[in-house]
Amino acid sequence: MVFPEYRPRRMRQNNNLRSLIRETRLSPEQLIYPIFVMPGKGKREEIISMPGVYRVSVDQLGNESKECMEAGVRSVILFGLPETKDPMGSGAHAKDGIIQRAIKELKNAAPDMSIVTDVCLCEYTDHGHCGCLVNGQVDNDTTIEILARTALSHAKAGADIVAPSDMMDGRVAEIRSTLDEHDFHMVPIMSYAVKYASYFYGPFRDAADCAPQFGDRRSYQMDPANSREALREATLDVEEGADILMVKPAVAYLDIISRLHDEFDLPIAAYHVSGEYAMIKAAAEKGWIDGEKVMAETLLSIRRAGADIILTYFAKDMGRLLLNT
Repeated sequence: MVFPEYRPRRMRQNNNLRSLIRETRLSPEQLIYPIFVMPGKGKREEIISMPGVYRVSVDQLGNESKECMEAGVRSVILFGLPETKDPMGSGAHAKDGIIQRAIKELKNAAPDMSIVTDVCLCEYTDHGHCGCLVNGQVDNDTTIEILARTALSHAKAGADIVAPSDMMDGRVAEIRSTLDEHDFHMVPIMSYAVKYASYFYGPFRDAADCAPQFGDRRSYQMDPANSREALREATLDVEEGADILMVKPAVAYLDIISRLHDEFDLPIAAYHVSGEYAMIKAAAEKGWIDGEKVMAETLLSIRRAGADIILTYFAKDMGRLLLNT
């Protein structure tokens, strides 16, 4: 029997059919909204390089959480701007530090919201590096001890997930051990397992006031040319006890997200970073693109690449869009 040549046919797709056969789905619950917390009271300052994103004081977090929940976004990640900084970043683990107070405020305002905390020292050191310096160089072992103290202080304040973003060697194991020793076995670690030394971070460093005062972070962040190294870094974090693996940035590293998704059976997170956000906002402001549609396409591409969780400054906007479509 001779069969006719097979020719795939396009289905006429109305909205219901298009939704029925859609391969990749994105929901507000998969999004995490980053919040920058600043000293003072009654403060809400827009970040010039990140239109639509604000630094807020602790007492304004109730309003932020309400906006997130109304958009269907049930998770946030907190970044702190302390009142003072020092060489060791001691404000990161202060009992009454800005993030510790922010966690408690959010827990009171929105008990059902999941709170992720950034665990790093760059916002708290007066030199802007992600760790403590010895002879002008970041000292790995001293740093991971302080990072573990910081993660523990966040857990004690009520954080649901701690997220070390420093890229020091061995920090996941140190944090896991410290949390377990203090009966915080159930607090997961979302590790910035694959964090590249990227030029897409510029607006974030303005927002968090954490640009290095000298040198750069290439000695402890990854070379953008390397992909096999990403698998090695992620493997080490898995062996040390990471519960979620993150890739940062997202759009420029979709191939890395895909490789981690295929290689590991842990949830994969991706950080759609400040520069990626700012480019869309700037082009939309010029009228060169449809900002809303490009936002949606971009975040869908991150999800399609294999991310289970997306950290994005578009979280509230995208959540509202998804709820209304």
